[in-house]
Amino acid sequence: MSDSGASTTEAKPNTLAVSHAAPVDLILDVETAGKNEVAGLKLAKDGHTVLQPQPSDDPNDPLNWSPFKKHMILFIVALSAFCGDFGSGAGIPCILLQGKEWNMSPDKVNYAGNLNVIFLGIGGIWWIPFVYVWGRAPVLFWTTLAGAFFTLGCALTTSFTTFYGLRALMGFTLTACQTIGLSFIKDMFFFHEHARKIGLWAALFLSAPYCGPLFGNFIIAGTGNWRNVFWLVFAVCCLDLVLIVLFADETWYNRTLTVQPERGSRISRVLGTWQIRNHHGNFLTVSRAIGRLTETLFKPVVIPTMVYYAMSFMWSVGINITTSILFETPREAGGYGFGSKAVGYMYFTPIVAVIIGETFGHFFNDYIANRYIRLHHGRFEPEVRLWTCYIAIAPMIPGLIMVGQALHHHLHWGVIVVGWGIYVFGVMTASVAVTTYLLDSYHSASAEVASFLNFARVVAGFAVGYFQMPWGVKVGYDKSFGTQAGIVGAALVVLLLIQNYGKVLREKGGPVKF
Repeated sequence: MSDSGASTTEAKPNTLAVSHAAPVDLILDVETAGKNEVAGLKLAKDGHTVLQPQPSDDPNDPLNWSPFKKHMILFIVALSAFCGDFGSGAGIPCILLQGKEWNMSPDKVNYAGNLNVIFLGIGGIWWIPFVYVWGRAPVLFWTTLAGAFFTLGCALTTSFTTFYGLRALMGFTLTACQTIGLSFIKDMFFFHEHARKIGLWAALFLSAPYCGPLFGNFIIAGTGNWRNVFWLVFAVCCLDLVLIVLFADETWYNRTLTVQPERGSRISRVLGTWQIRNHHGNFLTVSRAIGRLTETLFKPVVIPTMVYYAMSFMWSVGINITTSILFETPREAGGYGFGSKAVGYMYFTPIVAVIIGETFGHFFNDYIANRYIRLHHGRFEPEVRLWTCYIAIAPMIPGLIMVGQALHHHLHWGVIVVGWGIYVFGVMTASVAVTTYLLDSYHSASAEVASFLNFARVVAGFAVGYFQMPWGVKVGYDKSFGTQAGIVGAALVVLLLIQNYGKVLREKGGPVKF
């Protein structure tokens, strides 16, 4: 978590600093680049890494903030992203008790969870224009505050109809930082730091869908009350709100301005009043902010990357739902007959896999990037990031096959643990690589690319959540999960096309205009 700040080298006017263009063919290392190309550029503390973008001399520039402030905000943003999927996953172990209370089948009760998931995808796109029109910090604060109140309502309500609506609103608001979080990272950290910071951010929120059922099952086993699960989610949201009020700040810094507006108080920036007073000339118009969404979506490599990500990631939702139900299904009905506490322990599997995936990716992403830079005279191209995805696919395919075979033949639960774990390891590794690739490709559209990746992940997972169980029951889990493994393998074709033609397509499509 160390910060690579600027050295004391005096910066001169130059044309190599990144502004809002896509960072294609960046010069990132002075030791392998020409002296004339890097003369006068600010360097990181290692003395050879070129800082991209070049920071200003303004102490209010987020790139110049202290390491503590940067990483505290990074943690807050990651925790905010965590709340969305944590609250979503926490509802999975509740459906049996809710069904008894409301005289409904678990499948019917789970409609509220499915609606929550689809609104995680919709909300992720909805909030993007606001970060350009109003700012990052107020979107962070107000969506978290609203999500906390909707969670409180879920804990208090006695009506399924009310619960159904509140679950949708929970997803719609708490999903914000699963997409705008990338904007915070881009604003505060330099290009060479992005992969590691994205890895830390992604590790926390990608573990959330599993932390929710883990804690939820333990709470239900200990108390027998599903509402206590939502009280826990509410408490996490409140903790996040306290940290936002104490430490968050506005990271938007318009580098096209020659004179920056007075910053005012930090609280005014968190609440959004400072942004309203200084909107003209500093933030985008509503029409331009909305227009950027369409412009980004139809950049040549965005949709293919979304397709690859959906084909690889969406089965994690199916495993999450399928195994949690089958583990608690009685043995005589074809399940494993586990109690809530045992199921809770099973959820340590994907969480450990996410941690291992983040640890591996933390170093491997930097390794392949630095190796490419050394071999190409200090220059870098975004497609280098995608090499990590080949490593990610390798464990995902056998992982899905193992889960399917175990469920179909009722093998020992340890087989499911191993298969589930190596699949999630691959998902975590690929997620960081794909996210970093699109951020590198469209540096000025960080929020937009994050929202579309999130939409691909959530909507595809939502579909799988509906048909995973009936599909497995009809054809056999060995065949359904084998097909899923085949689709992950087919995603390799999409990946190869992106890697081979991505540079040409990006240059033809151009950057997202600011």
